[in-house]
Amino acid sequence: MLFNAIISDLDDGIKCTSADDTKLSGEVDTLEGRATLQEDLDRLEEWANKNLMKVKKDKCKVLHLGKQSRSAAHTGTYEAGEQSVERDVVDNKLSMSEQCAAAAKQARRMLGCIKKIITSRDKELIIPLCSVLFRPHLQYCVQFWSLLHKKVVDRLEVAQRRGAKMIKGLGSHLYEERLRELGLFSLEKRRLKGNLITMFQFLKGGYKEDGDSLFTRGHMEKMRSNGYKLLLRRF
Repeated sequence: MLFNAIISDLDDGIKCTSADDTKLSGEVDTLEGRATLQEDLDRLEEWANKNLMKVKKDKCKVLHLGKQSRSAAHTGTYEAGEQSVERDVVDNKLSMSEQCAAAAKQARRMLGCIKKIITSRDKELIIPLCSVLFRPHLQYCVQFWSLLHKKVVDRLEVAQRRGAKMIKGLGSHLYEERLRELGLFSLEKRRLKGNLITMFQFLKGGYKEDGDSLFTRGHMEKMRSNGYKLLLRRF
């Protein structure tokens, strides 16, 4: 809380979109856009100097999206190096595969810790531990990832498959049988359930400000329509 209070004015005057860990994003396909981004970088540098903080130059990177001409970004006298993927965000091809791979790796590490520390394999103990320490790595911000490729979906599902397999008496069962025995859903079904809940809340009047920019209600003339219809559009 103290740190948040210290940096509360960090984005004052910033024109570009700012995000966690001091990330800036903006359109640089015009000279005005490039100038705006550079002005914001200079403003951050000035803020750091004013508050007696140092910007770690080797961690200042730039990620270009699209096929427009590349532009250099400077923090002070240092030119930020270019990279092809940004941790926790996306790569330069708008793919989330790197993020999913990192999440699956972190989940496997946590599962390994549980195996080493806990000798019992009873489901009454393993399931609560996995739901608190293991599964959140596979589900955090998963709606933003938008898992469309089967390879990425399977990568996350394999991690949960290993977790279900460690429970006593279920090692020889098929994955679907293990889930049925434990009363659990696959990650794919959990994502679908979350999406359906979010859509229902939008249709019932929630998320008006954000939802109206993403979805369009369908006006049905049929008498039997329930009124909760959405128009399908190309994404």
